Amino acid sequence: MLPFSEQDTQFMRRAIELAEQAERAGEVPVGAVLVKEGAIIAEGWNRSIGAHDATAHAEIETLRAAGQHEQNYRLLDTTLYVTLEPCPMCAGALLHSRVKRIVYGAPDLKAGAAGTVLNLFASQAAYHYAEVHGGLLEEECRAQLQAFFQRRRKEHKALKQSRQLKRQDKEK
Repeated sequence: MLPFSEQDTQFMRRAIELAEQAERAGEVPVGAVLVKEGAIIAEGWNRSIGAHDATAHAEIETLRAAGQHEQNYRLLDTTLYVTLEPCPMCAGALLHSRVKRIVYGAPDLKAGAAGTVLNLFASQAAYHYAEVHGGLLEEECRAQLQAFFQRRRKEHKALKQSRQLKRQDKEK
């Protein structure tokens, strides 16, 4: 049996909505929500491209907002819902922030640090234990990311072809 409740599903649906906002802004569609005592205390989405900031992942943006909300970087007794498995940078920040539970949607086959590629949460070097569960609304989260990257590749291919045609016209 999976460890997901109806409330977990509702919070992940909000994270998916935030991922849609990221996509509308031209960002990789990843959204995150941080919950304490059944209420959202912070949310965020990827902003790396627009902010020109490699650290502006959805999880980091959410942790920053939560730290301000709580006036403390230690976010004890909280749960983070994120549409994509955290990368090593985000996993480290989640551990350092003392987030109690992490729930993610789709696994990250390239950089997943919650068990897919590596598992920082299970590392002997980790000074905090976090409960991690993946696969909540996995298909929906995966489809959102796949559609985004398919569009990006198609746009990139069209741009490349356009540049080649312009070069050929100049050579004539």
